This record gives sequence, C-alpha cells and structure tokens, in this order.
Amino acid sequence: MSHALIAAWEKTLRHYGDRRAVVQAADGQAVTFRELDARAVAWLDRHVRPATVLAGRAVVFSTQNSIGWLEIFLGLMRAGALAVPLDGAEPPAAQRAVADSLRASHWWNGAKLVPLSNAKRWRDQELCLIKMTSGTTGRPRPLVFTAAQLLADARQVMATMRIGARDLNYAMIPLGHSYGLGNLTVPLIAHGVPLVCGAAPLPHAIAADFANWKPTVFPGVPALWRALAASGVALESLRLAISAGAPLPVEVARDFAARCGGRLHSFYGSSETGGIAFDATGVASLQGGVGRALSGVTLTALPRHQLLVRSAAVVTRGHRQRRGRYGAWKVTDLVALDAKAQLTVLGRRGTTVKISGRRVNLAEVTARLRGLRGVRAAWVGISASAEPVLGAVVASERQTNELRAALFRNLAAWKIPKKLIALTELPLSARGKIDTRALQARLFPLEYATHAKE
Repeated sequence: MSHALIAAWEKTLRHYGDRRAVVQAADGQAVTFRELDARAVAWLDRHVRPATVLAGRAVVFSTQNSIGWLEIFLGLMRAGALAVPLDGAEPPAAQRAVADSLRASHWWNGAKLVPLSNAKRWRDQELCLIKMTSGTTGRPRPLVFTAAQLLADARQVMATMRIGARDLNYAMIPLGHSYGLGNLTVPLIAHGVPLVCGAAPLPHAIAADFANWKPTVFPGVPALWRALAASGVALESLRLAISAGAPLPVEVARDFAARCGGRLHSFYGSSETGGIAFDATGVASLQGGVGRALSGVTLTALPRHQLLVRSAAVVTRGHRQRRGRYGAWKVTDLVALDAKAQLTVLGRRGTTVKISGRRVNLAEVTARLRGLRGVRAAWVGISASAEPVLGAVVASERQTNELRAALFRNLAAWKIPKKLIALTELPLSARGKIDTRALQARLFPLEYATHAKE
C-alpha cells in the first residue's frame, strides 16, 4: 500500500534530509525532514505493534495543522494504511461515525489509536487515502485515491504554479483537505517543499508569521484574503497568493491588489479531480475568472455549461468515467470555457426544483443574486416541507426589500425567494466553503429543529 508515496518520500529524505521541513509558528518548534521521518516511525512504534496490522486498512484521524499531523500521516503511509484525514474541528462523535461507516480498523482519538470491529481490508495495493467530501448532498461521501493520483495532482499544481523546494509554503488551510493535500502535504513529502503552520487565521497573526518566517507561497481562501485586504497588512516575502475553496469575489481581488500590493491568483479544483484551472497572471481573478487548465489537465466543454476534466489525478475507483490510464470527471458546477481556453465558474449546477408547479433552477437564482450591486456572496435553498419554500441568504449591507426590487427587474416573480436574509458575511466551514447547514438552519429554523430532534 502507498509504496509510490513512500518511495517519493525516501527520495526527499536523500536529497533534503537535513533541511528544515516544518515549522509551527505558534511555538517556533521546527523539524528537519529526517527528524520528521524519525518521529513518524516513533509514533507508529508507540501506538501499534506490529505496524503491519494497519496494511490495507482505513485509519481515521483528525488534528490541527502541526508537526503531529504529518507524523500521523507519514506513519500511516509507512504502515501501508489508507489514511482518512478529517477536519481538525470535526467533533469526536462525528469522527467515530465516519470511521464506522467506512469500516475503518482504527480511529485516532487524539491520544491513541482505538481499534474498531468489523474492519474492511482493501486489497488494491495502490490505494493510500480516502477523502471525505459532502459535495452537494451535505452527507459525507468517500473518494478513494491511489498514491499515483495524489502525486500527479501535486506535480500538476507545482508545475503550473512554479512551486519548488526553494519556496516556503504557508499552511493555513487544512493539510488533509483536497486543496491542502495538493498544495502543501504531497509537495512536502514528494518534492521537499517545506512549510510553516500558521499560528491563527487573523490578519495580525498572519503578518507576524510572515515577518518571522518569510514564507513565499500562501494557499488561502477568499475569507482570509478579504480580511487581509481590509487590514492592509504587509506580507513582504509573499510571491504567490492563491485563492481557492470558494468563489473569489472580484472586489476582494481588486481590494487586495490595491491595499496589499499584489495580485490574487484564483485556483479552481474539486475533491474528485484535484486541481483543474489556475490564473497564472492574476488578471482573470480581477475579472471573475479562474484561469486556464493546469499542466497535465485536459478540459472539454459539454452542453449546458458542463465541463469534463481529464488528468492522471482524477479519482477512478467507484465510477465508470475512466479513459485509459487517466480518469475523467464531470464537475458539478456550471462553467464557461471561452475561445482562449479561459475558464469561468458561473455557479453550482443547481437542483431544478418545482415550487407551486413551476420549475426553479437554484443556480440561476444564486447567480442573479450575486450579480446585484452590493452583494458579495449568496446561497439559495429550499425547505423540505410538502410545499417547498424558496429562501436565500446574502452577504450584503443592502436592505432585503431593495434586493427583492432589484431581482424583479430581471427575474420571474415565482423565482424570487420568499425568505431573504442579509448578513455581513456568510458562515464558512473549516474548509473555507459556505456552511450550508448553518444557512439552512437560519432560513428554516423550525424545520431544522424538528429534524435535529429525530
């Protein structure tokens, strides 16, 4: 299991073993690549003997970005396990539920590996990691990846973004998220790109980390870039500011360029495909685009603004869209691919629902809301009642009656949300995506409370 990833790690140890690999900005603790490997081996020795009992088994773990996170991940790779990294903020009960649903052999409870019953053995020796993604359903869904697919994603990201071992990555996004795996974790393991784990997602803390450690590459999310642009802090060592995980509002890209003296580079991808497109110049981000296909990625425009992604990084286990040794995946967003191969994300390929006998496309309503003056972000949902109610939450300082009046100018009356709430910002999950559960509860509190009791 995962021998390709371990082979890449062994090569990194030979080339960069005595160089600094990871720094924890919060306490200044640092380790070299060789020290990190020794700690991973020691973690295995402390918590499971023999390590071979984990081979071909799924192991669920969750912890904050740290040297310890990488110890666990590398330890599991060395043991031949399938790592299942969850968000550091995931509550223990939810972690255990995921472990049970996957028939994992062990769950890391923060102090020890807890053995579980009815464990499944995965026989494909190329498999090494399971990503948990909710997609559009809101329910955890496993995506099983090979080491070759993870390595391909990191290789495509690094080649396109020109990231190398001389850079220092700034790790604020979760190391185990799809974005973090491709931009932080696997580049460190397979290519010797060191990283510094940020102290806190606050502008003054980030500025202090940059002053102390001089990171050069910062994969962030729009909420962080908005806060940094508003504060106007200086990040003098930064050469590449990447924004992904959620749509980057044009005003955030413009504010950051004006107040922080650099451009944001939009990056678009998915859990199923890894990286898809990147704005290498930063110009597309100022116009609402996400750039061109990554090196090694082929994009095919399909009817009705759909997109097929092919690359060596695309998940192939568990679905039929496979072409030779590459995988192919139809993304769940509405996109536009222009004559210059520039990609723009128009919105989620929303569910078309019937409300009072008429069809309403949620993606269309979302796009119209986002297009209104003063609206920074928008989310549209429906109630689960017998007679569905259309609702929406927007990030805006404008009054909801003004927004409704603006919608009436270019949207049919039955497509206007009956419930419309304006907030300063939309709540985000630990992955930097819109927290749809929180918004559903805000729009339909009585219904949400009823389901919570069941």
